[in-house]
Amino acid sequence: LLDGIQDNYTHAQPGIQRQIVKLKDLVTRVDHTLAAHLQNEGVEFVQFAFRWINCLLMRELRLASIIRMWDTYLAEANGFAMFHIYVCAAMLLKWSAQLRAMDFQQIMLFLQQPPALQWPTEDVELLLSEAYMLKCLYHDAPRHLHKN
Repeated sequence: LLDGIQDNYTHAQPGIQRQIVKLKDLVTRVDHTLAAHLQNEGVEFVQFAFRWINCLLMRELRLASIIRMWDTYLAEANGFAMFHIYVCAAMLLKWSAQLRAMDFQQIMLFLQQPPALQWPTEDVELLLSEAYMLKCLYHDAPRHLHKN
C-alpha cells in the first residue's frame, strides 16, 4: 500500500516535494490562467498541496469519499504515488473560476477548508473521472507538460 509513497515520510519528504512540482507543472499546463493567478497572488503550491499530498486528502473529504477514492487508488498502478496528483489537480481545476476571483487570503482559506467536505459520493466519482482523463492525456506524454 505505501511502497510508492514511502519517501513521502522520510527525512525532508522528497516524495512530497516531487509530487508538488508535478502538480504545479500539470496545473500550469492545463489551466495556465489559474496558475498565473496563484503566482500573482503569491500562493505557492507547497502552502496547500503539502497537506493534500501528505494527508492524502483525508482532511478535505468525508470518510465515505476517502474510501471510494482509495478504492480507485488501489485499482490504479501507483495510485497513491501517481494518480493522487491528478486528483489534486482535478480539485483545483474544479474551483478554477472561484479561485481566480479571490485574493491571497481568500485563496488560502478556501484551499485549507474546501467545500469538498459536503460532497456526496457522486461528486467524488466525477472528480475521479476528471482525474483519470487528466492522467490519460498527460501521464504517458510528459512533453505535454512543457511549453514549446
